[in-house]
Amino acid sequence: MGTLSHPLLLGFEEIERLIDRAGKGADGGYPPYNIERIAASDDDRPELLRITLAVAGFSRDQLDITLEDNQLTVRGRQEDDKSREFLHRGIAARQFQRTFVLADGIEVRAAELNNGLLEIDLVKLEPERLVRRIEISDKPAPRPVRKAG
Repeated sequence: MGTLSHPLLLGFEEIERLIDRAGKGADGGYPPYNIERIAASDDDRPELLRITLAVAGFSRDQLDITLEDNQLTVRGRQEDDKSREFLHRGIAARQFQRTFVLADGIEVRAAELNNGLLEIDLVKLEPERLVRRIEISDKPAPRPVRKAG
């Protein structure tokens, strides 16, 4: 039985699945990242969320950002440079994958790589508020037929 299986929480299976996916996406501490809220500005720029990943040593062509089914994935791939001879190797060529599960209505606006920091800007679109009145009829709803057995 899942965490959102309370009888008053109907139709939240998708949220439970997203929570499960987010837990599986916890992939260690590399690369380190920040998530910050950037306030809306007067010039009609909406409030932003910015994910900043420390990806020093990676070039643009070694990074890949994908969005699939509300899951934002950032991958980095580096190859060892066989032409170099190291006397000490403290900075390893390594690969990584970092995933973030995004709520419905979150849109990826832009991504920039500056001075070893990959910044991904997200914006939350405000949904239209919909209020609908449900009419109550005098006629009873059909009941399911139970088979004797």
